[in-house]
Amino acid sequence: MPDTADRFLDAWHEAVAARDTASLEPLLAEAVSIGAPPYWQKLEGRPLVHFLLGLILETIENFTYHREWVDGRELALEFTGSVDGLDLQGIDLITLGADGRIANLDVLIRPANAVSALIARVAPRMQKHLAGER
Repeated sequence: MPDTADRFLDAWHEAVAARDTASLEPLLAEAVSIGAPPYWQKLEGRPLVHFLLGLILETIENFTYHREWVDGRELALEFTGSVDGLDLQGIDLITLGADGRIANLDVLIRPANAVSALIARVAPRMQKHLAGER
């Protein structure tokens, strides 16, 4: 199993560092789910999760991973960045499926003012996407 997690992490870190959202898509399972601010219910499906991850990567400045914990197919990745000049810290909790792709991703971010700034920037674009607008 460590090989699966190692391969995934290599590809994930490379895509995120390059801000290459197209390279993120094949790392997502077809039925992937994400729990992220501001959504209480999980969002599901590769196209929707891929779109949201792209928005987040575009919005969080200086996005950098610092530490990671791996337990089989369960991963925790600590990150920092900023939105509108507000520093933030967060953790991506990732569950890999048997195929080595993300089956579930939960994103936890603090402090509240940075979360509010992130929501203010991402939510309107997400709402347009959900409504089928460009």
